[in-house]
Amino acid sequence: MSENKVLGGQIEIADEVIGVIAVTAALEVEGVSGNASKVLVELFGKKGQTRCVKVAKDENEVVLDMDIIVNFGTKVQVVAEAVQKKVKTAVETMTGLSVPVVNVSVSGIVKEKAVKIEEEL
Repeated sequence: MSENKVLGGQIEIADEVIGVIAVTAALEVEGVSGNASKVLVELFGKKGQTRCVKVAKDENEVVLDMDIIVNFGTKVQVVAEAVQKKVKTAVETMTGLSVPVVNVSVSGIVKEKAVKIEEEL
């Protein structure tokens, strides 16, 4: 017979880990641009992968403030709402923390042709 025992102690998830989860989820939303210009390198690049996310933790809750860049021609409000839902679900599922608020700020718009040209390079 096996028994499930709950161990004592505390589990802490670093803000950067939560930020990586949030950025990854946001980039999966159609209409969010992930590699269009130097601005995106700063926001989503390897060195500052979580630079576009601010994480505020309180007990078992996390409030996220995010900056995103959207593709030209997309409905900004629809994309931003999709990012909110996707990020909330991803962070809650992967961390077990509650995410009552995901604030999304659209900091730019990029033409899709520019994105395609940079992807080809």
